[in-house]
Amino acid sequence: MWIFYFPAVISVLIVTLYFYFTRTFNYWKKRNVRGPEPVVFFGNLKDSALRKKNMGVVMEEMYNMFPEEKVIGIYRMTSPCLLVRDLDVIKHIMIKDFEVFSDRGVEFSKEGLGSNLFHADGETWRALRNRFTPIFTSGKLKNMFYLMHEGADNFIDHVSAECEKNQEFEVHSLLQTYTMSTIAACAFGISYDSIGDKVKALDIVDKIISEPSYAIELDMMYPGLLSKLNLSIFPTAVKNFFKSLVDNIVAQRNGKPSGRNDFMDLILELRQLGEVTSNKYGSSASSLEITDEVICAQAFVFYIAGYETSATTMAYMIYQLALNPDIQNKLIAEVDEVLKANDGKVTYDTVKEMKYLNKAFDETLRMYSIVEPLQRKATRDYKIPGTDVVIEKDTIVLISPRGIHYDPKYYDNPKQFNPDRFDAEEVGKRHPCAYLPFGLGQRNCIGMRFGRLQSLLCITKILSKFRIEPSKNTDRNLQVEPHRGLIGPKGGIRVNIVPRKLVS
Repeated sequence: MWIFYFPAVISVLIVTLYFYFTRTFNYWKKRNVRGPEPVVFFGNLKDSALRKKNMGVVMEEMYNMFPEEKVIGIYRMTSPCLLVRDLDVIKHIMIKDFEVFSDRGVEFSKEGLGSNLFHADGETWRALRNRFTPIFTSGKLKNMFYLMHEGADNFIDHVSAECEKNQEFEVHSLLQTYTMSTIAACAFGISYDSIGDKVKALDIVDKIISEPSYAIELDMMYPGLLSKLNLSIFPTAVKNFFKSLVDNIVAQRNGKPSGRNDFMDLILELRQLGEVTSNKYGSSASSLEITDEVICAQAFVFYIAGYETSATTMAYMIYQLALNPDIQNKLIAEVDEVLKANDGKVTYDTVKEMKYLNKAFDETLRMYSIVEPLQRKATRDYKIPGTDVVIEKDTIVLISPRGIHYDPKYYDNPKQFNPDRFDAEEVGKRHPCAYLPFGLGQRNCIGMRFGRLQSLLCITKILSKFRIEPSKNTDRNLQVEPHRGLIGPKGGIRVNIVPRKLVS
């Protein structure tokens, strides 16, 4: 008899699920905020949730759909969020009213690396930021420069040897070998050679962490659930790897700072303090206990930030130099001139001295900002200045650097690689929020100067010895990899690296 009721039960179930997964989809209409039409279950993220497109690309597309709107109402799965387009509103959120939007709003297990500096919120973030900012001062970077330089020389030797066999390279993975060595040396005090058989392990970790898990979508649909269930967005194997790495280094240094002034020395100083406070940013003092989980989480985020983002940015820059030989010629001339004036030596100061090189790097980050989108969470209700829109407490606010960086309102012919956009006069004409590769305000990228320095050093070394040319396999219409959490080239980037002495 039940078989006669089965279709009715299924129909009721389908209708119930439909209404459940669309229950929030009138949120923005009720508030007269325009936005793209959501679809059942996925909201506006169907392509990214199914890994057809990178999240950053999806956000850029939605940014472009409503060119006259200051803000766009969207749905990350079933959660209403706000995509901000207007630069003045962005300035309020990221800088002027930072205290309302100081949190990123990505909560997950503290034991599962959730207390890292990038993801941490509230007083935990303030305490960590307070303590870790000093490691990236100019003085500390100058002290680390010799380690970067050693890694760059080893990298150039490796490329020279490989060029004798084949001049075509997949440069993204190639450059990861350089950034791996510099972050290992500068952060953990491990020389490239001593990593040895750990290289394969690091590659495994990279594959795991660079592909977003569906835990991200679960957090979007049910904000705070991962934290409540003590779940992480990263596999246990990643946590175990970094815990083992930290434990081994701490044991090698007998639990005391070694005098290298690197990341691990700072960790050991924190262990000796026992706890750190967060009163630097004007909040009431709150202490954070430096547990093994906290230490492991910082090791993880420092490694990933220094390893992946710089390698990807350099790969994109090399790609553009291959396609724009006139720009490459100007860069090579500048590198040769500066090195000649400094007895062939590349120093901390000479890297900063190369103005055209720095402009080319900035233009690369305009075209290929790596972390997309920028995300903040409202800690209280907030009325957007100049509008009737109220951002309710706990609402996620998103910003699309790609959308802004490719907006012809701010950059003429935005798909053209043009370092001259970053002449001082041109920069001065633009809105301060029209360039966002490192974020803005107090929660900008803490390691941006480190990443810039290690990248420019490597590019300088490459251009002093080689030319970059398109190969027969160079993709002139690069796509963004949909499976990676960060922006990166789908299928890699293939170019020829040709020793300059062989070029007529």
